[in-house]
Amino acid sequence: MAGTVAATAAGPLLATAAAAQDQTPAPATITRKVKLGVVGLGGRGHWIAGLFAKHGGYDMHAVADYFPHVADEQGTALGVDPSRRFSGLSGYKRLIESGIEAIALEDLPYFFPEQVRDAVDAGLHVYMAKPIASDVPGVLSVRESAKRATAKQRVFLVDYQMPTDPHNAEVIRQIRSGGLGRLQTVFSAGAAGGPTGFDDPPFTENLESRLQKLIWVNDDALGCGYIGNYDIHVIDIVLRALGKVPVSASGWGARFRAEPHGDALDSVCTMFTFDDGMVWNHQSPKGKCELWFSSNGSLAAEIQGSDASARLSYWGKAYLRGGPHHVPGGDVENLYEAGPVRNIATFYEAVTGGHTENESVQPAVDSALVSILGREAAARRTTVTMTDILKENRPLTMDLKGLKA
Repeated sequence: MAGTVAATAAGPLLATAAAAQDQTPAPATITRKVKLGVVGLGGRGHWIAGLFAKHGGYDMHAVADYFPHVADEQGTALGVDPSRRFSGLSGYKRLIESGIEAIALEDLPYFFPEQVRDAVDAGLHVYMAKPIASDVPGVLSVRESAKRATAKQRVFLVDYQMPTDPHNAEVIRQIRSGGLGRLQTVFSAGAAGGPTGFDDPPFTENLESRLQKLIWVNDDALGCGYIGNYDIHVIDIVLRALGKVPVSASGWGARFRAEPHGDALDSVCTMFTFDDGMVWNHQSPKGKCELWFSSNGSLAAEIQGSDASARLSYWGKAYLRGGPHHVPGGDVENLYEAGPVRNIATFYEAVTGGHTENESVQPAVDSALVSILGREAAARRTTVTMTDILKENRPLTMDLKGLKA
């Protein structure tokens, strides 16, 4: 079965020519309210829910979180009727049945494939966080669900922020137009867990303690690991700029956080290679990376071509220097908030306008698979090919016994 699934997936991963697009929306014109349900109301989840509410085009109809007190607290803050605040592992199912037309998934990647499948089956529009899954079977499952959403003329948007920045978008347009000449090398940097990392306490009787406060990032199955949860931002933007995916990766990784209990690596060095011989070096230490970048090095990439060089960034500057396609660029400003604000507006316009091209899906599939490829190469400390991980089609599982249904 795994081989069959892998063979189905083995076609061109970058199936779309879409790169980054400046998604700065026009001032919102609210034509109607979209009935929205939000799943996952932890730190970022309740913040994202607040941005949906602030937009003005959404009726905050229902909420779901594993923890009842979180669903109640955030439901109160959002003005959601107590009858439409759901909890437990199956809370999202009751949310789907509550009369919503769109769902925002902001909980753990481990649960995304099943939640996405059920949401699409119910005919809902889907807005979801990255990464779309934590393992290859999950990524392929989400990809198939997204295809069905498009066939049903439903909107499916994955919330990546870097492609929405106008400076990043212009640099990528020029790279894809040949502005660097022949592409040669890429250097990119993450910062696994930030300067201090995430708390990684001992496992308890069940997984409840790991479903909150980003503890789940320490577990590959729950969160796709540090490279898949954080570094995936810069991995995604590099893939959009290059317009192709690597065929293999060689890597090394380790755990440097104090007393690690989860299996996720918090420091990786990975070299991705392409079928034309180009190489891409990615480094993600535990803490801020300034190996190649003088400042704001985390989540940045430098791409060198025969005629010019370019920089893409989450926090710092984006530009293209040299050659006939010079882009002075500028500072990438407030992207952590500005990115989702743009995407929430784009989602609204797509739902109300019937725009179901769903161009964010294939890049999200590519970035998830490449992140998993890098994670596996670093964990195995050897060379792993994309064909390898697709053929293996290896699921990652966690013991959910003892959790509230």
